[in-house]
Amino acid sequence: MPHIKLQLLISKNHAKIVVESLNVKGMMANHKLAGAVGDANFYEFRRQFRRQLEYKSQKFGSEILFAHLFYSSTKTCSSCGYVQDMSLAVRIFDCQSCKISLDRDWNAAKNLEKLLV
Repeated sequence: MPHIKLQLLISKNHAKIVVESLNVKGMMANHKLAGAVGDANFYEFRRQFRRQLEYKSQKFGSEILFAHLFYSSTKTCSSCGYVQDMSLAVRIFDCQSCKISLDRDWNAAKNLEKLLV
C-alpha cells in the first residue's frame, strides 16, 4: 500500500510532523465532493494512516501534532493572522488585510508549521 511507505518516509525523515484533520462528515454532506470522498474511503484511510503514523513516529522519535479539526489553516493569513472566508474553488489566498498573495495550500502549510513552535 502506498500510504504505508509514505508514513515510513515522513516519520523517518522529519523530527516534527503536523497533521491536519479533515471533516469527512462535512465533505460527505457536500454533493460535489461526496462521491469522490466515498470512493476513496476517507474514513478508513484516515483511521489507518493516523494509527500507523503515530506508531512509526514513536518508533523513530518524531514529534507528531494533530491540528484541531476546525483549525482554519486555509482561511487564516500566515503573515498577519487575518481570517477571511474562501470557497473551495479559490486556489490563491489573497489577504484582504495585508495584501499578501500565496497559494492556498502553501498558506495553510505555513499556518500549520506555526503550531510546532
